[in-house]
Amino acid sequence: MTEQLKFYMDVHIPRAITNGLRLRGVDILTAQEDGTTETPDEILLERAHELGRIFFTFDEDFLVIGSECLRTNKPFSGIVYAHPLLISVRQCLDDLELIAKAGNTDDFRNHIEFLPLR
Repeated sequence: MTEQLKFYMDVHIPRAITNGLRLRGVDILTAQEDGTTETPDEILLERAHELGRIFFTFDEDFLVIGSECLRTNKPFSGIVYAHPLLISVRQCLDDLELIAKAGNTDDFRNHIEFLPLR
């Protein structure tokens, strides 16, 4: 059995998503818990990579940062992006749980995934 993927939650992710995922057995670290709430976005993505965690965000700036990483071959553990007005908390929970429990580290390395999953 493969190890579950782990997430690093951006500072603006609602507590309902974080807590709901934890209740489903998903390993979560928030920016608040890591003491990085004032950290620049580029450094946050690097931090998630150092910790081997996929970065989950509602912030479109990470799409630009991730694209720049891809262009310059700078490694990152993966970004999962969702627009907060286009996805429900329930859909976030279901999709992120699926990624954590069925995903593979190699599938998300240097990859940007969009929610909701199709």
